[in-house]
Amino acid sequence: MPGKLRRNRLNERFLELVSVLDPGRLPKTDKAAILTDAVRVLTQLQSESKKLKETIESLQANIKELKAEKSELRDEKQRLRVEKEKLEQQVIAMSAQNGLLPRSPAISTAFAVRAQASGNKLMPFISYPGVLMRQFMSPDVIDISRDHILRPPTA
Repeated sequence: MPGKLRRNRLNERFLELVSVLDPGRLPKTDKAAILTDAVRVLTQLQSESKKLKETIESLQANIKELKAEKSELRDEKQRLRVEKEKLEQQVIAMSAQNGLLPRSPAISTAFAVRAQASGNKLMPFISYPGVLMRQFMSPDVIDISRDHILRPPTA
């Protein structure tokens, strides 16, 4: 009797295995066929598991690369922000001068006296290095849109 009980339990397990392997089909009674199907399904699942693990490793490598790139972009953004602030400060400093030349020991005392006489504004000094004379010209002199009318080309 104990052998029969054990055999019945094994048969129930085989039927359960068949229902898991091929749901919806008629249950097989050949134990060798059931075990062959079980081995086939397990091999297939192992193959899928291996492919998924490889995919996971590949995705993790991509994640690391993207995080490194994100960090580099964040650093570059910070450097650009600092550079932008420096440039803005330079623009503010230049606009604060209002187009006037800074006082310099290179400017002669006679020129300084003339500058004080003209309302404490410095006059353009042609030989002063690094200063564009355009900033001291009136806008209508700089405007070249009507040059072809005012100064026709000579033949």
